[in-house]
Amino acid sequence: MKKIYALLVLIFVSLGCAWALKGIQENAHSEALVEAPAGEVSWFTDFDEASAEAKSSGLPILLDFTGSDWCGWCIRLDKEVFSQPEFKAYASKSLVLVKLDFPRAGKQSNALKKQNEALSKKYEIRGFPTIVLVSPEGEEIERTGYQRGGAAEYVSHLKELLAGSE
Repeated sequence: MKKIYALLVLIFVSLGCAWALKGIQENAHSEALVEAPAGEVSWFTDFDEASAEAKSSGLPILLDFTGSDWCGWCIRLDKEVFSQPEFKAYASKSLVLVKLDFPRAGKQSNALKKQNEALSKKYEIRGFPTIVLVSPEGEEIERTGYQRGGAAEYVSHLKELLAGSE
């Protein structure tokens, strides 16, 4: 009986390790891409990787300069727009998304902090949230922030801003 029990434990541990290893291998391509469940959109945190994706796809980049854990308007924009199906459906086909976070309590690597600060200076960010639409090459197209009206209105707003740049 002990041998059967030991064998079952060994099988379950082996399967668990195999599944974990498969998950690690599948996600090893990029720590900078915030993986999203099915039906979600993915947000990059690495601007260079997002830029490469944008150049490859020809899509504009949406830079979200946010204070995700302290900025009330940032939290509201995420809740009312970025987490809504209307925005996700549009963004998944039309934008490369980059979250440039400036948390007060959350931990970030020094490299990520340095990148976010440099981009904040480059795009002259004065407050949060600031949304900057840029070309795949990183040239600013337009900027905006929180807008009332929810996700559908925000998507229309983004489409207008991008149409004005063509």
